[in-house]
Amino acid sequence: MWHFRDLLIASAIGLLGSMCFSSSINGRFVFDDAEAIVNNKDILLDSPIYKLFEDDFWGVKISHNSSHKSYRPLTVLSFRFNVWLNNGALNPRSFHIFNLFLHGIATSLCYPLSWVLFKRSKTNDFKPFLATLLFAVHPVHSEAVAGIVGRADLLCAIFSFLSVLIYYVGTKNVKPLKVVFITIVASLCSGLAMLSKEQGITALGVCGAFDILIINNINPKDIIKGIFYTIKDYKIHKTTIKIYLYRYYLMFLRLTVLTISGCLFLYFRFWIMDFKGPYFHKTDNPASFADGIFTRFINFNYIYVINLWILLCPEWLCFDWSMGCIPLINVKNIFVDPRILAVIFLWIVFGLLILKQINLPTNPLSQNVFMALSVLLIPFSVASNLFFRVGFVIAERVLYIPSLGFCMLVAIGFDLLFPRFQRKYIIYLTLALLIIINITRCNLRSFDWRSEKHLFESGLKVCPLNAKVHYNLAKTSHNVSNAIKHYREALRLHPDYEQALNNLANVLRDNGDLNEAESLLRKAIEIRPNFAAAWMNLGIVLSHLNRYDEALQSYNTALIHRKKYPDCYYNLGNLFLSKQKYNEAYAAWMQATNQKPTHTIAWNNLIVMMDSLGDLDKAEDLAKEALKILPDDSALHFNLANTLGKKGQYQSAEIHFKTAIKLRPNQSLYHTNLGVLYHRWKKYVLAEEQYLIALRINPTLKNVEQNLKSVQKLIAKLNYVN
Repeated sequence: MWHFRDLLIASAIGLLGSMCFSSSINGRFVFDDAEAIVNNKDILLDSPIYKLFEDDFWGVKISHNSSHKSYRPLTVLSFRFNVWLNNGALNPRSFHIFNLFLHGIATSLCYPLSWVLFKRSKTNDFKPFLATLLFAVHPVHSEAVAGIVGRADLLCAIFSFLSVLIYYVGTKNVKPLKVVFITIVASLCSGLAMLSKEQGITALGVCGAFDILIINNINPKDIIKGIFYTIKDYKIHKTTIKIYLYRYYLMFLRLTVLTISGCLFLYFRFWIMDFKGPYFHKTDNPASFADGIFTRFINFNYIYVINLWILLCPEWLCFDWSMGCIPLINVKNIFVDPRILAVIFLWIVFGLLILKQINLPTNPLSQNVFMALSVLLIPFSVASNLFFRVGFVIAERVLYIPSLGFCMLVAIGFDLLFPRFQRKYIIYLTLALLIIINITRCNLRSFDWRSEKHLFESGLKVCPLNAKVHYNLAKTSHNVSNAIKHYREALRLHPDYEQALNNLANVLRDNGDLNEAESLLRKAIEIRPNFAAAWMNLGIVLSHLNRYDEALQSYNTALIHRKKYPDCYYNLGNLFLSKQKYNEAYAAWMQATNQKPTHTIAWNNLIVMMDSLGDLDKAEDLAKEALKILPDDSALHFNLANTLGKKGQYQSAEIHFKTAIKLRPNQSLYHTNLGVLYHRWKKYVLAEEQYLIALRINPTLKNVEQNLKSVQKLIAKLNYVN
């Protein structure tokens, strides 16, 4: 029976859970947020809402070969809701607040859920309370709560928890129609969880385990025996089977609904991605690409050990565990690699735990242990590589739901300790210390997720052998030498890292080292021939080296591999301009603006080129067309003002110069050209004022000094005449 006191406890723990991660509230968009939110058009209000049901989590059409096949439309819809709340703006604070709220809801649901899973009685409040409290403050949740992309795991958990709670209500009914209806509702909740994240389908498995272990008090050993004897001699045990079907017909009815629902959900999931699995690189999950079943088995089990260790001691937390973070165990040297001891220890502990509980007669303790293991292992199974290859080594946010099972096991352990300790205050002090340590760790880890700089630096402490950590540190570094250092380290650790080759080449190109840049880019496209960005960047380098034909070929190759590539068309236009092929340049830049209407540099290049060619009317038309899309672009206002000034439309030119200056008040060129306009307009005092402002911003402008002297002479001459 649910009391008001229980509601208060659940709410208080939920609030505590949210507060633990509150240091992330002022965080930015970091790491995966860039692809899932910042660059995802599906969350923008002007994008058709049906698109998010056609695309994957990252905004790529799910049937496309390059799609990650992560189908999470409800999560994307929640991102879109955040954008709507902010009037179309991408405000990370709003996203973080919503994540904190969702974690509070998920934590609050854990309390009644733990009641149900522990088969709660009046004398058994401690275990549900402790399990929920530990779940609320577990630092492993930092990625799911403080990282906005973790929204998928939060929503998945909420719907999964609701699914089990609704299923529990169904077990209290004896009328078959009601049982079927409530079980269908519980299954639909699991479906909503799956539409938030793929892991949600495992809620059906948890419901099934709950029905067998808790509702019907069936020991797993009895199930194994029943299956074994049935296979051995079906005729002898036919009557026994009928008795079981009669006794447990409601359970079988519920399990049948769960099974049918699971099959339908799986079929839908495969259908939506056109029955094609995602493609992963070897670096995403090296163990799954290892040669030999035994090698994969050993390495997968070592990864399970690391996952368990993260739950036990959440100190080793990293935003990415791929690319050498966990070196593979070589089976040839298995007996000299101490990590194999961890694998052996894992199976001894789990084996003894399960064997002990199986051999005991059915009792509340064994039921609780098996239920906790079910909550831990069933949701984790989708990340285990047992059924299919996954695109990661370890993903901390995937542990969000399984961590409840772990917390239940810890709660069971502490509950067993109480009768054995006379000085119970020692246990209470231990628990209090554990909670305080976890809260502190949650806050510290959430702070890491506030910015990419802190996040990537924290990753370096845990995974110094991870090339992706060095790559991201280089990408976000504002220091060129530091960026080069980390890119080179990433390439030392992983020589075929084509993204690092491409980015290092760009840095070296900007530093003037064109030959090494070319060499790196050629290696990148050798590794990945369809790497469109590398082909484009190679074109830029070759154009700097005045190798026009090769540059043109590189740009065209990039456009073959990526037809919608506005930046490539922009650079292609620059190449044509350098060869004075104005018509081709115009066509390329127009294509860039057609593919990306907000491509401000392409618009400005078009305007400046038409202006310099003397086609002032065309330049004016282009500028006005661009300003309809980019009304707050200072460069567009500036270039339009220059064109209008040349046409003698001084008043209109003045308006656009002033708008440009309002948008960028410290741009000396804007003040200079406005001064020139006033100079021609014979408004000498205003011209002098603008020249002085320009020199105040940049005292090295010699031509402005000359213009200032000229206008001051004119002012003096006019004053003398007057």
